[in-house]
Amino acid sequence: MTHEIVTHSSRIKEFVEQAAVPARVMYATPNSRTMHRVVRLDVPSPSWMRAPGESPGMYALESAMDELAAALGMDPVRLRLLNEPEREPDSGKPFSSRHLTECLEEGARRFGWEHRDPRPRSRAEGHLLVGTGVAAATYPVLVQPSTAEARALPDGTFVVRVNATDIGTGARTVLTQVAADALGVALDRVRTEIGDSDLPSASLAGGSSGTASWGWAVHDACTALAGSLAGRTASLPDEGVSAHADTAGRADAESPYARHAFGAHFAEVTVDSLTGEVRVRRLLGVFAAGRILNARTARSQFVGGMVMGLGMALTEGSTMDAAFGDFTESDLASYHVPAHADVPAVEAHWIDEDDAHLNPVGGKGIGEIGNVGTAAAIGNAVHHATGVRFRDLPLTPDRILTGLRG
Repeated sequence: MTHEIVTHSSRIKEFVEQAAVPARVMYATPNSRTMHRVVRLDVPSPSWMRAPGESPGMYALESAMDELAAALGMDPVRLRLLNEPEREPDSGKPFSSRHLTECLEEGARRFGWEHRDPRPRSRAEGHLLVGTGVAAATYPVLVQPSTAEARALPDGTFVVRVNATDIGTGARTVLTQVAADALGVALDRVRTEIGDSDLPSASLAGGSSGTASWGWAVHDACTALAGSLAGRTASLPDEGVSAHADTAGRADAESPYARHAFGAHFAEVTVDSLTGEVRVRRLLGVFAAGRILNARTARSQFVGGMVMGLGMALTEGSTMDAAFGDFTESDLASYHVPAHADVPAVEAHWIDEDDAHLNPVGGKGIGEIGNVGTAAAIGNAVHHATGVRFRDLPLTPDRILTGLRG
């Protein structure tokens, strides 16, 4: 297996999209070669989009796996199952947990994969060509050092303070849950304060690392506070009693285990042979991402990631102005993100995973695993529908019609 990446950066900043990294994690192969090259251009400095490198990287890798399955006359789910590694291929480390097999099998069962005719262009509804596709997903476990404070007040309530950032992912809710669990009290007795530079410093919201990083510090602070309160008979002072935690030296310590989240995406599409329009009818994802702390917020993040992958596959694209070295799209009229009419039935499920080699809360992070692999599953479904392999995204009507007439 060879995966070589060429990406651009600006003259003033080095940025490399680490798109070949997932190839070092996914499949057992006796020989592999991954390489990243970067070229400096007179363009704005690029940065991360969706999941750093994993999403575009997995589009290439999972499209190649689908192409290999077709060449072998083998079911693409089975091909992936047959090439499961016992250890991380790149490092040789044991996986802290890896349930990709279960994700693929459960996803295939829920999707009705056994009824699929493997022959490309084997199903049509008038001028609509119908196809289904599958792709795997992976994202690393990232954890950064953070600090937190937990305080017990005389009225029997608790205040947890950490400079986390809730960008709509439910951080306040989940951190309150972590705190209440560690303190052994009801949720309504805990108030969580976040998003203020006066609070104990914490890592950024990014890299699917928020809950794992902040939750670790909150858990430790609350556990220490619960210990100091145990057996205490005297009443608390007016200012209360507090405990602090700092995960530096532990959260950023090298692990003897390869720690990753995994998932499997399934997609059903229709391709209009007259207009070239691609519509996604169904998206289904099954994930193994450690302990799911809150089912409602987790499902929301998984579904949101899958919708973002839908946009990557079908509608979102930028063009460079050659004269000015900048993007021509500057608003949501010229850069189309999925709207309600674009989004089909989306299902997100997960495998219960107990991993003792992560952090005290047992979470892997779920913000980005939802979109890694989505575009590849859609692209593979388009190939199944049309018999044409499309290597460039987004799959806009002009590209589809060119491929169908080529």
